[in-house]
Amino acid sequence: MPRILSTITVLTFCASPALAEVPLVATDIAPIHSLVSQVMGGLGEPSLLMSQGASPHDYALRPSDAKHLQQADVVFWTSDNLAPWLGKTITTLAPNAVSVPLAESEASLKISFREGMTFDDHEHGTGEGYVDHDEEHDHHDADDDGHHDADEHDEHGDEHVDAHEEHHDEHGDDHDDHDDDNAEVHDEHGHDHSGTDPHAWLDPQNAIIWLDLIAHTLSEIDPDNAQTYADNAALSHVALEDMIKRIDTQLADEHDLKFVVFHDAYHYFEARFGLSAMGAISLGDAAAPSPMRIAELRDKITAQGVDCVLSEPQFNAGLVDTLLEGTSAARGVIDPLGQNIALGPDFYPALIQGVADSFDVCR
Repeated sequence: MPRILSTITVLTFCASPALAEVPLVATDIAPIHSLVSQVMGGLGEPSLLMSQGASPHDYALRPSDAKHLQQADVVFWTSDNLAPWLGKTITTLAPNAVSVPLAESEASLKISFREGMTFDDHEHGTGEGYVDHDEEHDHHDADDDGHHDADEHDEHGDEHVDAHEEHHDEHGDDHDDHDDDNAEVHDEHGHDHSGTDPHAWLDPQNAIIWLDLIAHTLSEIDPDNAQTYADNAALSHVALEDMIKRIDTQLADEHDLKFVVFHDAYHYFEARFGLSAMGAISLGDAAAPSPMRIAELRDKITAQGVDCVLSEPQFNAGLVDTLLEGTSAARGVIDPLGQNIALGPDFYPALIQGVADSFDVCR
């Protein structure tokens, strides 16, 4: 991936910084931090509120994180669905900051959760979930949907794509009738996990949309540097669009792969690039599956000749060992948060390329 990484670095730092006061920016997770870094370029560096690779669903801010949040002029974060605690924390610690939940913007491409541990009602290998690539948007927009200062960010358009209604809840709300895991509709924070899948950053087309929203928001706060933000966002568009084309080519012969993931975090990536997981091991990011769930998945892997099972570095690898006992499926690792990738503008393309490369073991 060196060529992509160097391209992003050159693009985001090519604009000369203007002598103006640059906003203090906070971000929730590393993928969002990277996109904001691309737009800000040499003008400044955002802070990262959550430790890299940590689960954002129930993260507890450290004192240093809280200080960065209190000082922020603007907070770019993913959504309430991903971090149900963060919106209230922003209101409490940074009441005057502009709060922008990117995945909740009007133009963001959205997919609903899939149901069950095995996604039998999804046609395998079609990457369904979005409309055709050429129809889903012109990718110049975003409208913050009711959070702090939301009405300032609607100039780019309203091409909202809300994808199909089949849904799987990753947070312990598995409603499969064959499972006895006692899933709850609300987690310990009282947050409802039905509805939109929060892993929207794994579609790089969403990243392109968010670059516009980030640039527009920063320009509203810092008009002296508006042209720099716009130029950096436009140049990053080109780099990400080129990356999408390369990954399309890379995965063109992989649409019939039969794979199982640790948890259902990759629907956006699958929909973008024509893949389709056959199921997920875990009820959610922190919930261990029941023995019945493991047994059902193992039976499916054996009966349907699943090519591979993809674990994650953040979670219990022993569950994958148990699942693979007696099967011929290959084992790989996939990481939706890029915990071993260096932070900065190069992080995001490295993350998406890394997810694509994770499927090599399945061939």
